[in-house]
Amino acid sequence: MIQIGKHQTLAILRDTRVGLFLGDGEGEEVLLPGKYRPEAFEIGDSLRVFCYLDNEQRPVATTREPLIVRDTFAQLKVAEVNRYGAFLEWGLEKHLLVPFREQPLRMKKGEGHVVYCYLDPKSERLVASARLDRFLDREKPEVRAGDEVSLLVWRDSPLGFEVVVENRYRGLVYHDQVFRPLKTGDQLRGYVQEVRPDHKLDIALEPLGHRKLEPAAARILQVLQDAGGALPLHDKSDP
Repeated sequence: MIQIGKHQTLAILRDTRVGLFLGDGEGEEVLLPGKYRPEAFEIGDSLRVFCYLDNEQRPVATTREPLIVRDTFAQLKVAEVNRYGAFLEWGLEKHLLVPFREQPLRMKKGEGHVVYCYLDPKSERLVASARLDRFLDREKPEVRAGDEVSLLVWRDSPLGFEVVVENRYRGLVYHDQVFRPLKTGDQLRGYVQEVRPDHKLDIALEPLGHRKLEPAAARILQVLQDAGGALPLHDKSDP
């Protein structure tokens, strides 16, 4: 089955004037346009491609790497806005649409927004949404306190930075736990501090408990070495 919005490994079926036709072994085919044709290949070879719909809503394959794939979150830049919505740059020739209904705040050209990419069930097209709450898992997380997790910074809030955890869950890094510059779209690693009763996650950016001692000691040693072996600190220094 040709999966729109996903990477797939497909077999080369035949070479034509317009490009290579690839198949999934189940009778479905998709065109890989000639400009993406590899320099050397044989019929029957396998290619890893990304499949989406072209400007005429036909399935097409590409060897280019998109900045986001179906059912994932990422920050993308607005390329243009027209009467249909905002169109995002995502590494492919055809921009990714964010309909106006999927914009909590109207997007503007040049802005960066964290969005979720999904297959619209009505149009069967890939679209994006900035209403992330709809796509974050509300079930009990499959992570525990102390686990190291991947983070995508979503937005700044009065309490702290809201983050997407493991591409599934909603988390929060409290402002008093932030010891480095953070901005929307940053991708980094963090640690689950607590799984709350509402299934949201409190996240720390530093290892918890004894695990943070060694990295902290190494950091202090490096700062001391950079300063020539002494720091201008004493009991009246600002914390």
